[in-house]
Amino acid sequence: MDFETIIIGAGAAGMMCGATAGQRDKTVLIIDHADKAGEKIRISGGGRCNFTNMHCTYENFISQNPHFCKSALSRYTPYDFIDLVESYGIAWHEKTLGQLFCDGRSQQVIDMLLSECEKVGNQIWLGTEILDVRKGETGFIATTNRQSVTCEKLIIATGGASIPKMGATRLGYKLAEQFDLKLIEPKPALVPFTFTDELKAPLKTLSGLSVPARVSNLNASFEEDLLFTHRGLSGPSILQISSYWELGTQITVDMQAGLDILDILKTARTETPRQNIKTIISKLLPDRLAEQICKDVKKLRIADMSDPELINIALQINGWQVKPAGTEGFRTAEVTKGGVDTDELSSKTMETKKVPGLYFIGEVVDVTGHLGGHNFQWAWASGYAAGSAV
Repeated sequence: MDFETIIIGAGAAGMMCGATAGQRDKTVLIIDHADKAGEKIRISGGGRCNFTNMHCTYENFISQNPHFCKSALSRYTPYDFIDLVESYGIAWHEKTLGQLFCDGRSQQVIDMLLSECEKVGNQIWLGTEILDVRKGETGFIATTNRQSVTCEKLIIATGGASIPKMGATRLGYKLAEQFDLKLIEPKPALVPFTFTDELKAPLKTLSGLSVPARVSNLNASFEEDLLFTHRGLSGPSILQISSYWELGTQITVDMQAGLDILDILKTARTETPRQNIKTIISKLLPDRLAEQICKDVKKLRIADMSDPELINIALQINGWQVKPAGTEGFRTAEVTKGGVDTDELSSKTMETKKVPGLYFIGEVVDVTGHLGGHNFQWAWASGYAAGSAV
């Protein structure tokens, strides 16, 4: 064999896996079609890399088998990655909800991983296309546009289909199907919603406006910022709920979670009856949003408004029900939901049960994290699990 282990994909999971395997004196080749390693790391967290989350547990992941990720996550924790980051002198800070970011640029994390791979003698072939992969008698043969190489263990760390402009492909899914592995249909996740033209038109004045909100559907609820866009809705709360949303279903938006708006309006009608309804709403919400909510109100003084009219206003704030037309798709999705069925893999090693020596790690697997560093933690943990096993 030319190498003991070949890893296809020089992203977060692939480089972590290569470094881990190399620490065990394995000869490793990492292959990627991109000209640079870790491109999704580079753009993550607004260029500062939200590299993990202090509160990461299996409950922060979506999968057909919600227990699958427990083993890997327990053996490589956020604290393990923090230790690695700090050993390179990379300064970091914690934002809301346990999210950890570099103080500097995300390139620091890429350079750290490349250094870890270099220290243990990993070879990395960038700008290299995979033309064919076959199972041989004693291992695997990978044909590239450079040459054919052989290995005992083959690890697929190709990522999902999200953000194709960054080089995402469906190679990992094609290889899974080639080896007769079951796939959970890949779908865009952590992705903005789009509206129909009918709904988009009256809300166009709100584009760029951000408000705190609790966004819910029958499957989940998230309380973070919401952003109105020229296409529909985005922001952390929307990206989170999108992973739990199905086409044709509604979401409910509460832009004053914890406040009973109807009670506030009824109290105002009693105590300050001459007040303008828009003046009252503007104390609770940004002016543009208050104006949009009150634009069809005929009676300006709250004293003149009936209970049904107050209820209508309150529902637009506490319980705005909206049916998105769709999502922006893989073009802007931060991750891919679905992938290689976890029933096909060992939760301890990430090795396939049908094909000894073949492993799948990272986003290509049906394990999808919440927003906020969880998907990177899955990359580190699954990469470590496979790297420790090959």
